[in-house]
Amino acid sequence: MDKMECKARAKVNLGLDVCRRLENGYHEVKMVMQTIDLYDVLEFTKRKDPDIILSVDSQDTLGDITNNLIFKAAKLMIGHFSIKEGIEIHLSKHIPVAAGMAGGSTDAAATMIAMNELFELGQTREQLMELSLQLGADVPFCIMGGTALAEGIGEKLTKLPAPPQTVVLIAKPSVMVSTKEVYENLKVDTLEKHPDIDGMVAAIGLGSLSGISDRMENVLETVTIGLHPEIEQIKTFMKEHKAINAMMSGSGPTVFGLYASKEEAQEAADALKETGLAKDICVTEFYNEER
Repeated sequence: MDKMECKARAKVNLGLDVCRRLENGYHEVKMVMQTIDLYDVLEFTKRKDPDIILSVDSQDTLGDITNNLIFKAAKLMIGHFSIKEGIEIHLSKHIPVAAGMAGGSTDAAATMIAMNELFELGQTREQLMELSLQLGADVPFCIMGGTALAEGIGEKLTKLPAPPQTVVLIAKPSVMVSTKEVYENLKVDTLEKHPDIDGMVAAIGLGSLSGISDRMENVLETVTIGLHPEIEQIKTFMKEHKAINAMMSGSGPTVFGLYASKEEAQEAADALKETGLAKDICVTEFYNEER
Protein backbone atom coordinates (compact mmCIF):
# COMPACT_ATOMS: atom_id res chain seq x y z
CA MET A 1 0.00 0.00 0.00
CA ASP A 2 1.41 3.37 -1.07
CA LYS A 3 -1.50 5.68 -0.30
CA MET A 4 -4.16 6.06 2.37
CA GLU A 5 -6.62 8.57 3.79
CA CYS A 6 -7.22 9.17 7.48
CA LYS A 7 -9.81 11.10 9.50
CA ALA A 8 -8.39 13.05 12.44
CA ARG A 9 -11.22 13.71 14.90
CA ALA A 10 -11.45 16.57 17.38
CA LYS A 11 -12.13 16.25 21.11
CA VAL A 12 -13.97 18.17 23.79
CA ASN A 13 -13.38 18.12 27.54
CA LEU A 14 -16.56 17.09 29.34
CA GLY A 15 -14.89 18.04 32.61
CA LEU A 16 -11.52 19.69 33.27
CA ASP A 17 -9.88 20.14 36.66
CA VAL A 18 -6.42 21.43 37.47
CA CYS A 19 -5.23 19.94 40.76
CA ARG A 20 -1.93 21.76 41.29
CA ARG A 21 1.04 23.40 39.63
CA LEU A 22 4.08 21.14 39.48
CA GLU A 23 7.65 22.23 40.21
CA ASN A 24 8.59 21.80 36.54
CA GLY A 25 5.99 24.39 35.53
CA TYR A 26 3.45 21.89 34.21
CA HIS A 27 0.06 21.38 35.84
CA GLU A 28 -1.46 18.21 37.24
CA VAL A 29 -4.87 17.78 35.64
CA LYS A 30 -7.86 15.50 35.94
CA MET A 31 -10.28 15.57 33.04
CA VAL A 32 -12.70 13.58 30.94
CA MET A 33 -12.04 13.73 27.21
CA GLN A 34 -14.49 12.80 24.47
CA THR A 35 -13.91 12.39 20.73
CA ILE A 36 -16.45 14.09 18.49
CA ASP A 37 -17.32 13.46 14.84
CA LEU A 38 -15.73 16.68 13.56
CA TYR A 39 -12.57 15.85 11.67
CA ASP A 40 -9.72 16.92 9.43
CA VAL A 41 -8.92 14.66 6.48
CA LEU A 42 -5.29 13.74 5.78
CA GLU A 43 -4.08 12.04 2.60
CA PHE A 44 -0.77 10.17 2.79
CA THR A 45 1.44 9.08 -0.12
CA LYS A 46 4.76 7.29 0.26
CA ARG A 47 7.78 8.84 -1.48
CA LYS A 48 10.93 7.13 -2.72
CA ASP A 49 13.10 10.05 -1.57
CA PRO A 50 13.44 10.82 2.17
CA ASP A 51 11.53 14.15 2.05
CA ILE A 52 8.51 15.12 4.12
CA ILE A 53 6.13 17.17 1.95
CA LEU A 54 3.18 18.85 3.65
CA SER A 55 0.40 20.80 1.97
CA VAL A 56 -2.95 22.13 3.14
CA ASP A 57 -6.15 23.43 1.56
CA SER A 58 -5.82 26.77 3.33
CA GLN A 59 -2.27 28.10 3.46
CA ASP A 60 -2.94 30.37 6.44
CA THR A 61 -3.34 27.31 8.69
CA LEU A 62 0.14 25.93 7.93
CA GLY A 63 2.80 28.54 8.72
CA ASP A 64 6.33 27.23 9.23
CA ILE A 65 5.91 23.52 8.50
CA THR A 66 8.84 22.57 10.74
CA ASN A 67 6.75 23.79 13.70
CA ASN A 68 3.65 21.93 12.50
CA LEU A 69 2.72 18.87 14.56
CA ILE A 70 2.04 16.83 11.41
CA PHE A 71 5.58 17.47 10.20
CA LYS A 72 6.99 16.75 13.67
CA ALA A 73 5.03 13.47 13.85
CA ALA A 74 6.28 12.34 10.44
CA LYS A 75 9.85 13.29 11.35
CA LEU A 76 9.57 11.40 14.65
CA MET A 77 8.31 8.25 12.91
CA ILE A 78 11.00 8.38 10.21
CA GLY A 79 13.77 8.96 12.76
CA HIS A 80 12.59 6.50 15.41
CA PHE A 81 12.01 3.63 12.98
CA SER A 82 14.87 4.46 10.59
CA ILE A 83 12.49 4.74 7.62
CA LYS A 84 14.46 5.32 4.41
CA GLU A 85 11.53 6.63 2.36
CA GLY A 86 9.63 9.88 2.70
CA ILE A 87 6.00 10.87 2.95
CA GLU A 88 3.73 13.39 1.23
CA ILE A 89 0.80 14.60 3.33
CA HIS A 90 -2.13 16.75 2.27
CA LEU A 91 -4.38 18.22 4.95
CA SER A 92 -8.00 19.23 4.44
CA LYS A 93 -8.64 21.37 7.52
CA HIS A 94 -12.10 21.39 9.13
CA ILE A 95 -11.34 21.61 12.87
CA PRO A 96 -10.95 25.28 13.84
CA VAL A 97 -7.35 26.30 14.62
CA ALA A 98 -6.34 27.13 18.23
CA ALA A 99 -9.80 26.14 19.40
CA GLY A 100 -9.17 23.95 22.48
CA MET A 101 -10.23 20.83 20.53
CA ALA A 102 -6.79 19.23 19.95
CA GLY A 103 -6.82 19.97 16.21
CA GLY A 104 -3.02 19.86 15.89
CA SER A 105 -2.66 16.89 18.22
CA THR A 106 -5.25 14.78 16.37
CA ASP A 107 -3.54 15.52 13.04
CA ALA A 108 -0.26 14.32 14.56
CA ALA A 109 -1.99 11.19 15.90
CA ALA A 110 -3.45 10.42 12.47
CA THR A 111 0.00 10.84 10.93
CA MET A 112 1.53 8.30 13.30
CA ILE A 113 -1.31 5.81 12.78
CA ALA A 114 -1.15 6.15 8.98
CA MET A 115 2.64 5.84 8.78
CA ASN A 116 2.53 2.78 11.03
CA GLU A 117 0.27 1.13 8.45
CA LEU A 118 1.91 2.47 5.27
CA PHE A 119 5.41 1.43 6.31
CA GLU A 120 4.23 -1.79 7.98
CA LEU A 121 5.89 -0.98 11.30
CA GLY A 122 3.70 -3.35 13.33
CA GLN A 123 3.28 -1.02 16.31
CA THR A 124 0.27 -1.36 18.62
CA ARG A 125 -1.84 1.67 19.52
CA GLU A 126 -0.32 1.54 23.01
CA GLN A 127 3.21 1.67 21.60
CA LEU A 128 2.31 4.60 19.36
CA MET A 129 0.71 6.38 22.32
CA GLU A 130 3.89 6.03 24.37
CA LEU A 131 6.05 7.36 21.54
CA SER A 132 3.63 10.20 20.82
CA LEU A 133 4.21 11.77 24.24
CA GLN A 134 7.27 13.40 22.67
CA LEU A 135 4.85 15.52 20.63
CA GLY A 136 2.47 16.63 23.39
CA ALA A 137 0.19 15.46 26.18
CA ASP A 138 -3.00 15.41 24.03
CA VAL A 139 -1.58 13.20 21.25
CA PRO A 140 -1.85 9.87 23.13
CA PHE A 141 -5.57 10.45 23.72
CA CYS A 142 -6.07 11.32 20.06
CA ILE A 143 -4.47 7.99 19.13
CA MET A 144 -6.72 6.17 21.62
CA GLY A 145 -9.94 8.07 20.81
CA GLY A 146 -13.35 7.56 22.34
CA THR A 147 -13.90 8.48 25.99
CA ALA A 148 -11.15 8.61 28.61
CA LEU A 149 -10.14 9.87 32.02
CA ALA A 150 -6.87 11.81 31.70
CA GLU A 151 -4.62 12.42 34.70
CA GLY A 152 -1.04 13.50 35.38
CA ILE A 153 -0.24 16.19 32.80
CA GLY A 154 -2.87 14.56 30.60
CA GLU A 155 -0.80 11.55 29.59
CA LYS A 156 -2.19 9.01 32.09
CA LEU A 157 -5.25 7.66 30.29
CA THR A 158 -7.99 5.32 31.47
CA LYS A 159 -10.41 4.17 28.78
CA LEU A 160 -14.05 4.71 29.75
CA PRO A 161 -17.27 3.20 28.37
CA ALA A 162 -19.01 5.07 25.56
CA PRO A 163 -21.50 7.58 27.00
CA PRO A 164 -25.05 7.88 25.61
CA GLN A 165 -24.97 9.14 22.04
CA THR A 166 -25.35 12.91 22.18
CA VAL A 167 -25.63 15.75 19.67
CA VAL A 168 -23.02 18.49 20.10
CA LEU A 169 -23.16 22.11 18.94
CA ILE A 170 -19.70 23.60 18.46
CA ALA A 171 -19.13 27.38 18.40
CA LYS A 172 -15.74 29.10 18.23
CA PRO A 173 -15.51 32.88 18.52
CA SER A 174 -13.00 34.71 16.32
CA VAL A 175 -10.52 35.28 19.18
CA MET A 176 -7.31 33.28 19.55
CA VAL A 177 -6.30 31.83 22.92
CA SER A 178 -2.83 30.83 24.11
CA THR A 179 -2.98 27.66 26.20
CA LYS A 180 0.33 28.63 27.82
CA GLU A 181 -1.03 32.04 28.81
CA VAL A 182 -4.22 30.56 30.26
CA TYR A 183 -2.33 28.08 32.46
CA GLU A 184 0.17 30.74 33.54
CA ASN A 185 -2.68 32.98 34.71
CA LEU A 186 -4.60 30.21 36.49
CA LYS A 187 -4.54 30.66 40.28
CA VAL A 188 -4.89 27.03 41.28
CA ASP A 189 -4.52 27.71 45.01
CA THR A 190 -7.44 30.16 45.02
CA LEU A 191 -9.97 28.01 43.17
CA GLU A 192 -13.08 27.82 45.32
CA LYS A 193 -14.65 24.87 43.52
CA HIS A 194 -13.39 21.85 41.61
CA PRO A 195 -15.34 19.73 39.11
CA ASP A 196 -16.68 16.38 40.29
CA ILE A 197 -14.64 14.32 37.84
CA ASP A 198 -15.05 11.08 39.83
CA GLY A 199 -18.82 11.58 39.78
CA MET A 200 -18.74 12.15 36.03
CA VAL A 201 -16.75 8.95 35.50
CA ALA A 202 -19.36 7.08 37.56
CA ALA A 203 -22.18 8.68 35.54
CA ILE A 204 -20.51 7.57 32.30
CA GLY A 205 -20.32 4.04 33.68
CA LEU A 206 -24.05 4.18 34.41
CA GLY A 207 -24.86 5.61 30.98
CA SER A 208 -26.48 8.66 32.60
CA LEU A 209 -26.43 11.70 30.32
CA SER A 210 -27.93 13.90 33.03
CA GLY A 211 -25.25 12.70 35.44
CA ILE A 212 -22.61 13.73 32.91
CA SER A 213 -24.14 17.08 31.94
CA ASP A 214 -24.83 18.10 35.56
CA ARG A 215 -21.10 17.76 36.31
CA MET A 216 -19.76 19.63 33.25
CA GLU A 217 -17.25 22.16 34.56
CA ASN A 218 -13.92 23.59 33.39
CA VAL A 219 -11.70 25.50 35.83
CA LEU A 220 -9.84 27.18 32.93
CA GLU A 221 -12.99 29.21 32.29
CA THR A 222 -11.98 31.29 35.33
CA VAL A 223 -9.12 32.66 33.21
CA THR A 224 -10.30 32.55 29.60
CA ILE A 225 -13.77 34.03 30.13
CA GLY A 226 -12.16 36.98 31.92
CA LEU A 227 -10.09 37.61 28.80
CA HIS A 228 -12.90 36.90 26.35
CA PRO A 229 -16.40 37.50 27.79
CA GLU A 230 -18.06 36.38 24.54
CA ILE A 231 -17.39 32.80 25.69
CA GLU A 232 -19.85 33.26 28.55
CA GLN A 233 -22.30 34.91 26.15
CA ILE A 234 -22.20 31.86 23.86
CA LYS A 235 -22.67 29.50 26.81
CA THR A 236 -25.70 31.47 27.96
CA PHE A 237 -27.12 31.61 24.44
CA MET A 238 -26.88 27.83 24.04
CA LYS A 239 -28.54 27.19 27.41
CA GLU A 240 -31.34 29.59 26.45
CA HIS A 241 -31.73 27.65 23.18
CA LYS A 242 -32.40 24.17 24.62
CA ALA A 243 -28.85 23.01 25.39
CA ILE A 244 -28.80 20.40 28.18
CA ASN A 245 -25.62 22.17 29.29
CA ALA A 246 -22.79 24.16 27.68
CA MET A 247 -19.12 24.60 28.52
CA MET A 248 -15.79 25.83 27.15
CA SER A 249 -13.53 23.06 25.81
CA GLY A 250 -9.90 22.90 26.90
CA SER A 251 -8.28 26.32 27.30
CA GLY A 252 -10.83 27.73 24.86
CA PRO A 253 -12.17 29.65 23.20
CA THR A 254 -14.52 27.02 21.70
CA VAL A 255 -17.84 26.45 23.47
CA PHE A 256 -19.85 23.26 23.04
CA GLY A 257 -23.42 22.50 24.01
CA LEU A 258 -25.08 19.11 24.44
CA TYR A 259 -28.48 18.65 22.79
CA ALA A 260 -31.20 16.02 22.84
CA SER A 261 -31.71 16.14 19.05
CA LYS A 262 -30.05 17.33 15.86
CA GLU A 263 -33.11 19.46 15.11
CA GLU A 264 -32.78 21.42 18.35
CA ALA A 265 -29.01 21.80 17.88
CA GLN A 266 -29.43 23.01 14.30
CA GLU A 267 -32.08 25.55 15.33
CA ALA A 268 -29.70 26.87 17.98
CA ALA A 269 -26.84 26.93 15.45
CA ASP A 270 -28.91 28.95 12.97
CA ALA A 271 -29.93 31.41 15.66
CA LEU A 272 -26.35 31.70 16.93
CA LYS A 273 -25.06 32.54 13.44
CA GLU A 274 -27.30 35.59 13.38
CA THR A 275 -25.72 36.99 16.57
CA GLY A 276 -22.17 37.15 15.18
CA LEU A 277 -20.81 35.81 18.47
CA ALA A 278 -19.04 32.86 16.84
CA LYS A 279 -16.92 32.52 13.69
CA ASP A 280 -17.07 28.73 13.33
CA ILE A 281 -20.32 26.88 14.09
CA CYS A 282 -21.21 23.25 13.42
CA VAL A 283 -23.44 20.45 14.65
CA THR A 284 -21.81 17.09 15.31
CA GLU A 285 -22.02 14.28 17.91
CA PHE A 286 -19.96 12.10 20.23
CA TYR A 287 -17.81 9.54 18.41
CA ASN A 288 -16.87 6.13 19.80
CA GLU A 289 -15.44 3.47 17.51
CA GLU A 290 -17.13 0.58 19.31
CA ARG A 291 -20.61 1.82 18.39
